Amino acid sequence: MLKMLIAVDGSEPAQHAIDAVAAMSRASVPVEATLLNVRDGPVYYGELPAFSADEIEMSQKKHQDHVLADAIAHAQACGLDVRESLRAEGLPAAQIVSAAVACGADQIVMGTRGMGAVGSLLLGSVAQRVVNLSTVPVLLAK
Repeated sequence: MLKMLIAVDGSEPAQHAIDAVAAMSRASVPVEATLLNVRDGPVYYGELPAFSADEIEMSQKKHQDHVLADAIAHAQACGLDVRESLRAEGLPAAQIVSAAVACGADQIVMGTRGMGAVGSLLLGSVAQRVVNLSTVPVLLAK
């Protein structure tokens, strides 16, 4: 059984990543999937009272839960065995690679926004950083 870490962010390319893993699972060996959603580090909006910061934190976690719930439903509808879903916070590429190591993933699968060379040069690319940091194969879906 292959262990796949699928990074999801609620985007269409992330759904394509799930679809790609499901297609591989149907065509070859069984796949055990772990879904991961990473949010950037803490958000600071000037000097907020503690209750506002707590509300923002809860809202961000709720959003992550929603993204993961949708991804789980999509993965299960595609016939994937979803072992677990994880939330992380921090630099997305580093968190994705770290989660892959922690769960013993054989491969990382993620969507790419397909912004092209100029877009990734100006904005950076999480997918590109994951490819550079990862010690396991990375499958990018568009």
